[in-house]
Amino acid sequence: MTTEIERIVTANHPEQINFTEMYVTHDALRRDLARMAEAAAAGRADAPKVLDGWATFKRQLDVHHGVEDAWLWPNLKKHLADRPDDLALLDAMEAEHSVIDPQLAAVDAAVAAGSDEVAARVEELASALDHHLTHEEVAALPLIQSVMTVREWGGFRLAMGRRQKLSGAAEWVPWIIDGMTPDDARRWLQRFPPPLRMMNRLFWEGRYRGRDLWSY
Repeated sequence: MTTEIERIVTANHPEQINFTEMYVTHDALRRDLARMAEAAAAGRADAPKVLDGWATFKRQLDVHHGVEDAWLWPNLKKHLADRPDDLALLDAMEAEHSVIDPQLAAVDAAVAAGSDEVAARVEELASALDHHLTHEEVAALPLIQSVMTVREWGGFRLAMGRRQKLSGAAEWVPWIIDGMTPDDARRWLQRFPPPLRMMNRLFWEGRYRGRDLWSY
């Protein structure tokens, strides 16, 4: 995680889109699936705090993919009317999203049934999601960088903010820094205005840590 943050933050040129929030969100999604896999391997996927962590993961994934589907891909397509290969990439992004929901449901069903297939269902989901996130990082983000402006990317960030609202940010911010080193967390939080950092320090992070997600 340190390497990602150093690579992205230090490359924050004004004329280029900064994808830091995309990368750290992807990192957090991968982190939570690894935690779910560990709980499943231990036979504790149905522990209350694990289920709370799993619900948080699903909520953040739904927001992330929902705003991409509703705002990012449609706005990106406006730049690609005469570029069939790039349009095919966006179709692939949407198709990969559509695979995830049934796999989430399969994990939920296995946990609810107390099935010994929970670990296998989590592994399938982790493989599909990691493939999608990597595909997005390797192919979609460079495409976005090549055709969208920093101002247009700001529209995506605004759309994400509208979807999350302040109540969602109160979970998302400490969720992102969960597991970061103190230095990485401090550097990432510097990207936000002082009032938000103060809210996180005084209220959000302590509330999040008090939930003791993923313990069993």
